[in-house]
Amino acid sequence: MGKRMIALGFEGSANKIGVGVVTLDGIILSNPRHTYITPPGQGFLPRETAQHHLHHILPLIRSALDTASISPADIDCLCYTKGPGMGAPLQVAAVVVRILSQLWRKPIVAVNHCVAHIEMGRIVTGAVDPVVLYVSGGNTQVIAYSEGRYRIFGETIDIAVGNCLDRFARVLNLSNDPSPGYNIEQLAKKGVQFLDLPYAVKGMDVSFSGILSYIEATAVEKLKNNECTPADLCYSLQETVFAMLVEITERAMAHCDTKDVLIVGGVGCNERLQEMMRIMCSERGGRLFATDDRYCVDNGAMIAYTGLLAYANGLITPLEESTFTQRFRTDEVHAIWREKDMLNANGVDS
Repeated sequence: MGKRMIALGFEGSANKIGVGVVTLDGIILSNPRHTYITPPGQGFLPRETAQHHLHHILPLIRSALDTASISPADIDCLCYTKGPGMGAPLQVAAVVVRILSQLWRKPIVAVNHCVAHIEMGRIVTGAVDPVVLYVSGGNTQVIAYSEGRYRIFGETIDIAVGNCLDRFARVLNLSNDPSPGYNIEQLAKKGVQFLDLPYAVKGMDVSFSGILSYIEATAVEKLKNNECTPADLCYSLQETVFAMLVEITERAMAHCDTKDVLIVGGVGCNERLQEMMRIMCSERGGRLFATDDRYCVDNGAMIAYTGLLAYANGLITPLEESTFTQRFRTDEVHAIWREKDMLNANGVDS
């Protein structure tokens, strides 16, 4: 039996810094991470987030290697998030991976953050070729694989759904621990009154900025007059934006003639979103694939695994090209490993 392939992955595109150790067959040997949590009512700024990542990166590397019971000699490649994300936090992982590559003499693989969420979701849930709803603080996209790439069928035309929820959490001064979206979810479970909010689906795309502006203005006035509770507002916001996401996902399913859906990204942990999507899938005779916060939320293992898929198919990133970018579209990536999977599934020798 040959040596198993192992990758060390670094994720730091937003407020989480994570280091993961993964094998090519998807076994996660370790996956520690640390979250930068700001006081209630505040977001996280790039410079302070980068300082947080710098402070925690070395302990996380030690923890990842120790937990996985491996040494640098056991590692086949080093993978990092190239983008998309916030510039300063992204830079931390890019610099660290360059240094370790030269110290340990290991090849580098640059990874698209969005594609990594998809591949982690696929390996964890066993979903083969689903329509993907990718929802996080920085991204909202409906995606399906076709001819070597993950194609975007619909997306937000302004802010991401996670950003919408996070910003409303600041209006209510909710805690950022463990995340503002999680605390909105818990509060929404106590809501009893549904308030009509703008519903902004435009073809296959969605818009959240107008909904946010409306509820921000409405919230202060209605709360002041005791016309509703914070729980009612959270409930109404969730129901509205999640209904929009279910609608465009179902439309993509019809277009692709696909019955299965995979939800990935930090907002994908939301149990109400999963419930609404599961009902829609079951009505169409399909299945919903979803995970918990271990894999939905940004982590190093998803970067390691996706980078290892690329590396096993002959892709590496030269040192001088191991840069980072805040703009890196999902459909820019040539998913060569999916091409080979499809050929094998069709009985064609790759």
